[in-house]
Amino acid sequence: MSHRVTLLTRAGCHLCVAAREAMERVAAATGVAWREVDVDTDDELAMEYGDRLPVVLLDGAEHGYWKVEERRLIRDLERR
Repeated sequence: MSHRVTLLTRAGCHLCVAAREAMERVAAATGVAWREVDVDTDDELAMEYGDRLPVVLLDGAEHGYWKVEERRLIRDLERR
């Protein structure tokens, strides 16, 4: 089964830089691809998430925000 992992970010977000690096480590450990979406390209996303970024979505549901909980994300990817 394939997982859909999305990292919501915005330009100029220093926490987003660290989150990208964490997502690369998770992808390397699990083989699960992820995609990045800049919330400022979508008015609804920008309104919903505001400054609460970065946000990790797993299969469309919010998994966490402000930082990637790598061990938890890897565990949850392995479970599904």
